[in-house]
Amino acid sequence: MSIMVACNSTNRLTIKNKEEMFTVEQIKAAHSKVKSGADFPAYIQDIKKLGVTYYETFVSDGHTDYYGVNDYKTSSSAKYDTLQVADISNIEQFKIDIKAHQQGKTDYQTFCNDCAKAGLEKWAVCMEKMTCTYFDKAGNEMLVEQIPQ
Repeated sequence: MSIMVACNSTNRLTIKNKEEMFTVEQIKAAHSKVKSGADFPAYIQDIKKLGVTYYETFVSDGHTDYYGVNDYKTSSSAKYDTLQVADISNIEQFKIDIKAHQQGKTDYQTFCNDCAKAGLEKWAVCMEKMTCTYFDKAGNEMLVEQIPQ
C-alpha cells in the first residue's frame, strides 16, 4: 500500500513501502551524463528510477538534499565556492537565463551563477508531479515548470 502526499516546499512526497535506498554516488553517476539543461528530463527519469521522490538544490553552494521513501534523506556536499544570491529577485532575467540553459547554451555553473544574480535561492523537483519549482530567498515561487517525460 502506498500513501502519497503532493510535493511542495514543506510537504514532500512520501511513499510507504519497502524499496532499496539510493546513494549520492548513484545520483552523481546519473548526473555525470548531464551536459546542459537539455539533458535534465533524462536525468530526472534516471534518479526517479533510483527511488528519489523529491529534491532541493541550493544555489548558494550547489548542495542538494534528496528525499526518498520512508522519510529517507541524503545530501550531497557543496559543488562550488559560495555564491552570493541577490536579495531582490528578477523573474524576467531568470526566465531568459533558464531558457538559454534549457536550450543547451549554458553549462551548469553558468546557470547557477545566473540563478544567484537573479535572486534564486533553490529549486525543488517533485517526481510525483514531475515539476521543478524555483524559489527566491523569501520562499516565493518564481517559476513552476512541468518536466517533459
